[in-house]
Amino acid sequence: MGQISKSTTIGELLQVYPDAAPILMEIGMHCLGCPSAQMESLEEAAMVHGIDSDLLVEKINASIKAANM
Repeated sequence: MGQISKSTTIGELLQVYPDAAPILMEIGMHCLGCPSAQMESLEEAAMVHGIDSDLLVEKINASIKAANM
């Protein structure tokens, strides 16, 4: 799997990398199963939760990289 970006939706992310769920929940995104959350981009979700989207994407990509080692 390649890197994810700010435009990746939560639904797409969880489909290709389910292990991202704890990372998202850790920053306050507890509605991962909501239909609206599934269609939300990581950038939109980060903005709603007052999180820096670049840092969020960086953290998820680092987690994906670590899992693939």
